[in-house]
Amino acid sequence: MISRVTASSMTQTAMRHLQSNLSELARLQEQATSQRAFAAPSDDPAAAAAALDLHAEQRRNDQYARNIDDGLAWVTTADSAITRSTALLGRVRDLTIQGANDGAMDATAKEAIAVELEGIRDELLAQANTRILGRSVFAGTSDTAAFDSAYAHSGSSDGQVMRRVSDTASVRVDTDGAAVFGTGAGSVFALVDNIISDLRSGTNVGPRLAEIDDRRDAMLSAQGAVGTRQSQIERAKEAAVQNSVSLESRRAAVEDVDSVEVLVKLQAQELVYRSALAVNARVLQPSLMDFLR
Repeated sequence: MISRVTASSMTQTAMRHLQSNLSELARLQEQATSQRAFAAPSDDPAAAAAALDLHAEQRRNDQYARNIDDGLAWVTTADSAITRSTALLGRVRDLTIQGANDGAMDATAKEAIAVELEGIRDELLAQANTRILGRSVFAGTSDTAAFDSAYAHSGSSDGQVMRRVSDTASVRVDTDGAAVFGTGAGSVFALVDNIISDLRSGTNVGPRLAEIDDRRDAMLSAQGAVGTRQSQIERAKEAAVQNSVSLESRRAAVEDVDSVEVLVKLQAQELVYRSALAVNARVLQPSLMDFLR
């Protein structure tokens, strides 16, 4: 059986193929312009779902990165304050050794040492009340200063400031001020006050050296714990950076296009479309019936 091919059917078939070629050309032009593999989720549902998951992971990793930066600021601030406090306590020890030499130190000299010790005590108290963004690094979750004028500590052992640095890890970023400086009559501030009082009353301050050493050891122990947490946060930062690079690479593989590949396909599709136009222009010539209609 011979099928009759009419001019109308040839025209419809040609237009359908031209439209298909034009649609593919438009899609490739859109990819070349936007550099995206798909314009709408319906273009590639599987890739769109994968892209959504990757974007969610990137947002989560970005939040961890912000937590890490904030946590590093906390522990670095605390470490610096303890370092300065340790240096100040070293100066207290030196002055105490001088003041313990009763044979060479008269009352005037001891008073000069006492005055300097008062300044150091105030500096120590200022270090103990160090703040970051309005929060004391030695007071836990408390919004007040870590130590008041009576040397009482406002923080609590269970009121810890935590920062989540990964899906599975959270790190404490504040430092227990009571462990570093002591509290009340057992604080380093009260110890300096006692040394000042002994100097002015004529009491030998030599026995206070052991107390200074004990307080210094407590500071160094607390600083070691801060350093351990700082190292943990820095490792988490390295992991977050690596994860960020990996996630971006995976996202690009799903969402972005290969520019060279798209341009080659675009040029090929333009050639196909122009060829189709030329062929159809030659094949679909007007017939006598077209003029008679």
